[in-house]
Amino acid sequence: MNREKTAKAIREGRTSLGIEFGSTRIKAILIDEEFQPIAQGAFEWESSLQEGIWTYNLIEIITGLQVAYRQMKEQAAQLYGVTIQTIGSIGISAMMHGYVACHHTGEVLVPFRTWRNGTTTEASQKLTDVFQFHIPERWSIAHLYQAILGEEKHLSRLEYMTTLSGYIHWLLTGKQAIGIGDASGMFPIDEKTKDYNEVMLHQFEALIAEKGYPWKLRHLLPRVYLAGEEAGVLTAAGAAILDQGKQLQPGIPFCPPEGDAGTGMVATNSVEKRTGNISVGTSVFAMIVLEHHLKGVYPEVDLVTTPDGLPVAMVHANNCTSDLNAWMNLFREAFEAMGQPVETERLYETLLNQALEADHDGGGLLSYGYYSGENITRLKEGRPLFVRSPQSRFTLANFIRTHLFSAFGAMKIGMERLKAHEQVKIDRLLGHGGLFKTPIVGQKMVAAALGTPVSVVSTAGEGGAFGMAVLASYMLNHQQQTLSHFLKHQVFAHTLEELIDPDPLDVKGFEEFIKRYQEGLPIEKAAVEHLTPQKGAAPVC
Repeated sequence: MNREKTAKAIREGRTSLGIEFGSTRIKAILIDEEFQPIAQGAFEWESSLQEGIWTYNLIEIITGLQVAYRQMKEQAAQLYGVTIQTIGSIGISAMMHGYVACHHTGEVLVPFRTWRNGTTTEASQKLTDVFQFHIPERWSIAHLYQAILGEEKHLSRLEYMTTLSGYIHWLLTGKQAIGIGDASGMFPIDEKTKDYNEVMLHQFEALIAEKGYPWKLRHLLPRVYLAGEEAGVLTAAGAAILDQGKQLQPGIPFCPPEGDAGTGMVATNSVEKRTGNISVGTSVFAMIVLEHHLKGVYPEVDLVTTPDGLPVAMVHANNCTSDLNAWMNLFREAFEAMGQPVETERLYETLLNQALEADHDGGGLLSYGYYSGENITRLKEGRPLFVRSPQSRFTLANFIRTHLFSAFGAMKIGMERLKAHEQVKIDRLLGHGGLFKTPIVGQKMVAAALGTPVSVVSTAGEGGAFGMAVLASYMLNHQQQTLSHFLKHQVFAHTLEELIDPDPLDVKGFEEFIKRYQEGLPIEKAAVEHLTPQKGAAPVC
């Protein structure tokens, strides 16, 4: 679409906007009717550890939303000479799950508890036993039940609980709504009804009956919506929050808010059975659309859904690239100390490509990038750790490969459960996230870790904000098509895809590494037990 046509489309509101609250960045992407990004904005942020809880400042949540929108709006004006006054459709996405506890006035009763927290182990285990369904520590219901076990004072005033995406959607539309993908990380979903599991809702009520709270769980939870349904419109108050310039008009339809797991599936065209995607960022998760129900209950495997309600097996590890990024910043400081500043893109490309020259197993080195606890390896806290023996081959190439392998170590353990016990078949995985911006190396490392072909599509670097914009467009333009058909035949019909098969030598090398990784876990546990964080320090991630 040329400049004049794009300007006309913006004026007429033939666009869709996706806004995603990621772990390190809030991003807004505006797409046209051909699903091409035409303007975008972003806001960098970090979580912080406050009194043992990983959280984000509420003021910064609103500020980041406004900055990302303003930058997108300014870019549209610069490129096309148009001031945005309306948009065809909008969608909000955010890091999945977690706990936002609210009063009906909109007051957030306790700081937002993110997916990163490993503080709900007791609740997770008890609910899993009661439901006979795995309830991960980061799920909203685990946070609620842990608060009940701890008799937290805010529960007497609790009137609404949601995820971060649902909270922002509520602010902008006044609707207490949630997309089914994000809802499936709040409370188990019934595949037939496409709603919260009624049997488990009753089990939960019976479990807490003696507490006498003035609410029922069903009334705390947001209403579940499927992809393609309208879930509210931008209110006048919402427009004033989103656009500080006061030019955006209310009445714009919103699609259901989703988690970054769902938008990742959309952004990579991986919502069909036997396909899956892997999201690589602060955390890492692989999602496989299932052909059949799982026979067992596994603590490493979560059962969630696609944005249109198909069952998905999800293996999520809390830690991925944070420690790698920290090392990259150290190398940057070394360059700067020598008077040779280096651009971020060149730094990452140069150093990550060293991994391609390494020994296949990483030369006997070992690292754990655990900035926080890790659910899969049963550690409540984390200590980033690098270990080697005198016999290890300590080279730059091996160092980088080891940190890349370590980023996928915990996830590998969970994925092996699916393959060994459930015979889950995966035709290919589609990768997205910042690591895949460096060509080849990220794909090769993931393919080695999982023994599965890995593709990257040209839009993968745009991430979840793009996927959310596509879901917003789907709401307006699906014309009774399934989400899978819409993605395949309209959004990705002409999108280039680069596929890399696993290298047998890399696969063998990763198997050697993961054996060393599992045998070394007591070292990480000892670090947690004996290395106490400095008092007053506020680690960020």
